[in-house]
Amino acid sequence: MELVAGSYEQVLFGFVVHPESKASADHEQKWTPVADFTHHAHTASLSAVAVNSRFVVTGSKDETIHIYDMKKKVDHGSLVHHSGTITCLKFHGNRHLISGAEDGLICVWDTKKWECLKSIKAHRGHVTFLSVHPSGKLGLSVGTDKTLRTWNLVEGRSAFIKNIKQNAHIVEWSRRGEKYVVVILNKIDVYQLDTASVSGTITNEKRVSSVTFLSESILAVAGDEEVVRFFDTDSLTCLCEFKAHENRVKDMFSFEIPEHQVIATASSDGFIKMWKLKQDKQVPPSLLCEVNTNARLTCLGVWLDRVTDTKESCPPAAEPSVSKEEKSKSNKKELGDPVQEVARQSKPNTKKCGVTGVSDKTAKGSSQLSTKKRKMVEMLEKKRKKKKQ
Repeated sequence: MELVAGSYEQVLFGFVVHPESKASADHEQKWTPVADFTHHAHTASLSAVAVNSRFVVTGSKDETIHIYDMKKKVDHGSLVHHSGTITCLKFHGNRHLISGAEDGLICVWDTKKWECLKSIKAHRGHVTFLSVHPSGKLGLSVGTDKTLRTWNLVEGRSAFIKNIKQNAHIVEWSRRGEKYVVVILNKIDVYQLDTASVSGTITNEKRVSSVTFLSESILAVAGDEEVVRFFDTDSLTCLCEFKAHENRVKDMFSFEIPEHQVIATASSDGFIKMWKLKQDKQVPPSLLCEVNTNARLTCLGVWLDRVTDTKESCPPAAEPSVSKEEKSKSNKKELGDPVQEVARQSKPNTKKCGVTGVSDKTAKGSSQLSTKKRKMVEMLEKKRKKKKQ
């Protein structure tokens, strides 16, 4: 496995983590992080990072998305569709990447050819955060236009718009997708999918910077402070809290491997730490390893070197049964698998490839341009030869 973290200093850090086989009776299990790479790919600070089984992608204030092939350890190029800071990046499985930015766009990318399948004008202001339902059929986004929007990702259109009183900066689905949370400053509203209404509100002491679900009901919350808290989203109570860093926690990432449930934290103090979660979430986790980057960290991911997805150990996703209010807004059309739907739409009618038909048009346009360029070059070479003679 490999820790990847972005920073204000425009650098992406990579640390290979070597787990100990087993803890002995004398001491707790410790893992060893070893520096693997530092990559200066962006011209501004990094704002988002996402991982799947092969790639790591980073978003930046320089308006670009960089792709890294972790299997081959090479820079795979960049995506330049957005015009504004990249605010959020999410993989769904190994075939799709969804990006959001300050230009108000949400883009769906095919990770095989790295083509933009859909480009959706999602918000009147910035897209501040997005989250993809475990089924891949629904997406949630929040923006600076004080709205929470539900997206039909299969058809690339808005399914439901909810006006909220303030600008939310985080939205996150639960593990099975039966609920989701919306974060506004230090308040976390818990929504139930079947009713699309708030079932309760959790209040953190400071502004929330990152949340991650550890189970269907337990939520880890980090904010502009050194402490990480675990909340039960059903009872709305704090199960435990522990001091994770010496400065504010900027990002978290949770994952499961055999015999371990792990949460990684990154802080403005420059440290990345990995914690082993206990079966009882009322007991604070134990530190597995830590590494000092000597940089101001902004975002964090963990790349797991395996074929399966990182969330394989999670329980199966609940089917997104849309509420009555949402059904009236959207067509009662049954949602299919996004991969199959995109493939079906792109084959018979190129105009229906996503919202803008970006992928086909760009591919055809670029090939036409390249043939024109070749002809021009050939003509110029012939003229030069004639002049020499």
